[in-house]
Amino acid sequence: MKHLAAYLLLGLGGNSSPSAADVKSVLESVGVEADDERLDKLIEELEGKDINELIAAGSEKLASVPSGGGGGAAAPAAASGGAAAEAAPEEKKEEEKEESDEDMGFGLFD
Repeated sequence: MKHLAAYLLLGLGGNSSPSAADVKSVLESVGVEADDERLDKLIEELEGKDINELIAAGSEKLASVPSGGGGGAAAPAAASGGAAAEAAPEEKKEEEKEESDEDMGFGLFD
């Protein structure tokens, strides 16, 4: 990930085709050691490709990945179910208070 981040920073800085040495230079400037094997693989995979096009294609792929729930209809149902679940413990606490008063031999209105 650090190699890709450095590569992208170089791209943002105007270097449309960063080399392995360029990426190493960025990483070393912040005290991070580059892994030559991973860096070479990254450079090989990205050689001749436009970063902006790759990011756009990746964004499209991410947009098609389901991100929870089962759609818009499930969200309100989950929210109302959560409210009902929260109400139940409060009722239980009130019952416990009444029971504890009875255990002491007197109640609030005795």
